[in-house]
Amino acid sequence: MTAKVWPVELRLAIDKHTLHISFDDGSSAALRAEYLRIESPSAEVQGHGAGRKKHVRGKAQVRIQNLEPVGNYAVRIIFSDGHDSGLYTWDYLHELSLDEAERWAKYQAIEAELTMKGE
Repeated sequence: MTAKVWPVELRLAIDKHTLHISFDDGSSAALRAEYLRIESPSAEVQGHGAGRKKHVRGKAQVRIQNLEPVGNYAVRIIFSDGHDSGLYTWDYLHELSLDEAERWAKYQAIEAELTMKGE
């Protein structure tokens, strides 16, 4: 598996709420732990098949406890809520960084709708 982009730095903020990533294409991002958690590539979040993604709630206070390299293509993120089954490939992290505004807005819209319904 060959990544299109490679991280040149992954740095976890002292408060463990943000992962700072710099890529070899010159781009960089500061991704919140909550965002990474709700967009986990795990089957628990993404479901088993297209169109089956689950909406994850209540992760505003989640932190990143640890980062574990997986081969030379990904990192496993261990979250404070115990979630650790998603493998974040370099390409997926880059995709998350590029699509953050759109994905976050969609997440917030769903949250607002569920809150209005009292769920």
